[in-house]
Order: sequence, then structure tokens, then C-alpha cells
Amino acid sequence: MLKHKGIDIDSEQVDLMKGEQMSGEYSKINPLCTVPALQLDNGDTLCDAIAISLYIDDQFPEKSVFGANALERAKIVAWCQRLYVDGLAAVAEVLRNTNPAFKDRALPGPVAVPQIAELEERGNLRITAFYQTMEKELQNRQYLVGESLSQADIDLYAVLGFCNWVKRDIPEDCPVLRAWFDTMKQHFGE
Repeated sequence: MLKHKGIDIDSEQVDLMKGEQMSGEYSKINPLCTVPALQLDNGDTLCDAIAISLYIDDQFPEKSVFGANALERAKIVAWCQRLYVDGLAAVAEVLRNTNPAFKDRALPGPVAVPQIAELEERGNLRITAFYQTMEKELQNRQYLVGESLSQADIDLYAVLGFCNWVKRDIPEDCPVLRAWFDTMKQHFGE
């Protein structure tokens, strides 16, 4: 979103593979020990990707990624939530239950949660279903909502990128989704 809107803000990477989100320094910023977190000048901290995106879009309304009206905004927020639940959570299920870096961190947050190997299979089934669903959703349209790029598209692009973390490329039987992803890569210069 920041890249699309041309916004440059100070940022710091938190390396999840090294467990930096669990550090005392980071937990002072976000006691939930999750990423992302946006620390505001007034001392407030936002710790939810959708909330952060809404806040930034309101602060920098040029090139809004949350639609032109209330209905579009509602549809975009609904898509963001759906992409998180159906896509990102599926990838996280595979990653957090297989990667040694997440031993006793199978769920985000400060509570130690053991990995469950069987959840890798379920997560992979969910990723396959997600790909098939998105292939159908993108038939005959360029964007998930409306006539211009929205936060829903940005979130879908991010989820598809995260799929690479668990070695799940977009399958050949999803040509529309593959083409959409390639177009987004060009848009973001990647």
C-alpha cells in the first residue's frame, strides 16, 4: 500500500524467523507480539494490518485504496478479512506448523503453542482451495472490487507472495490468477 501510494515512512523490519517479535523491546510496542505494528507520533500503536491500512489511507487520501464510497469501502474491508482468513491463515498454518523457527510458536502471540504436524496437510488443502476460489473470482475482472486497485488487491498480492514461503506457487490450472499476479508484479516493480 505504501509503495502504491508513494508514501515513505520510517520502518523497522521484525524478523519472525529469529523471534524478534518476542523480544522485550518489541513487546513494549506491541504486547501481542504480532506484526505489523504502527507506532504513531502521539504514542498510540495500531497492531492490525487492516486497521493500519485504513488509518494510513485516511491520513494520505490521495489514491485511496478503500474505494470511492461507503459500499466500496465495505466490500474492500470484507475482502481484506476474507483474504486473511482464507489465504494468509492457510499459509500460516503450514509455515507455523512445519518451520523449526516457529517451534512452540504455532500461533502468533506471547503464548507458547506447540506445532501440530497434521496441520500442514490441512493448510495445504486450504491453499489449494484458496487458489481455485481466487481463479473464479478474478474471471472477467481486473480488480477484486470496483474499477481500480484497492487494498483487497494489495492484500491478495501479499498473500500470493506469502505462498512462496511454503513453496506453493500458483498452479498451472489457475491461468487467470497467474496472469493477475504477473500484472501486479509489474505494477509494484518486482
